[in-house]
Amino acid sequence: MVIAVTGATGFLGQALLEQAQSESVEVRALARKPQGDRPGVTWFAGDLANRKALNRLCREAEAVIHVAGLVNTPDPADFAEANVTGTLNVIEAAQSVGVPRLIFVSSLSAREPELSAYGASKARAERLVMASGLDWTIVRPPTIYGPRDVDMFELFRAAKWGVVPVPKVGQSSIIHADDLAALLLTLIPGGEDVTSRCFEPDDGKGGGWSHDELARAIGWAVGRRPFVLHLSRRTMQWAARADMRLRGAKARLTLDRVGYMTHPDWVVSAPGRVPQDLWHSHIPTRAGLKATAQWYRDNGWL
Repeated sequence: MVIAVTGATGFLGQALLEQAQSESVEVRALARKPQGDRPGVTWFAGDLANRKALNRLCREAEAVIHVAGLVNTPDPADFAEANVTGTLNVIEAAQSVGVPRLIFVSSLSAREPELSAYGASKARAERLVMASGLDWTIVRPPTIYGPRDVDMFELFRAAKWGVVPVPKVGQSSIIHADDLAALLLTLIPGGEDVTSRCFEPDDGKGGGWSHDELARAIGWAVGRRPFVLHLSRRTMQWAARADMRLRGAKARLTLDRVGYMTHPDWVVSAPGRVPQDLWHSHIPTRAGLKATAQWYRDNGWL
């Protein structure tokens, strides 16, 4: 089996490459910068704006897993170019070289596109995928965690300091990157159970995690019992402005993120669940959080 992968150098992409290697799946991967040799991976230089590179990437592949996308930016206008136009370019490349199957990694935020420019861009990209004429499956992951992740790391670091700030109310689902990567590979063959379907996978915890529960679980993972600080929407907006002043383009908390972070319900929906006989999560979340914390320590992040 040969697959084409965008976003292979990112957090989820790296987990996908490791999973593909373990299953002897050959990968054609897109990268902006030169990459070292990796068993089972052929690298192609380019990005989502380079149509020739995308055509080369997709040629000879049986399926495309489109992971790449922009998740954070100080300028919300950037989301349209990366997530909408970029997805259109991937679709057209698959069509032009005759790749029949497309698996698109969207986001649970696409369910509420009015809350953020990021969610709106993912919702628009989903509509392009649905109208593509390809054999498609859309995956809307909730919060993803695991080794190499820089977003959830902020909570791990805060927990180590003893205070974890969270939105005042709400609950959300969560999934380990390795579980999500396994699902993406499972979906490659397609079939009537998965074609033209939109899935919302998670760790299997019914009702998701309240903000308090998740903050305390992360605290346990780093060996602390942190104080959970509940922040109002207005306070989070102030914090986002402060983060953007301090870190500029590297700010992790932006006003756009506040828009969807303060939404009270990011729990996966029952209609979006993946059939149990096809896939289910294998990594217990508390164990996954603890292993992630250890990875952060081993690599000097914590």
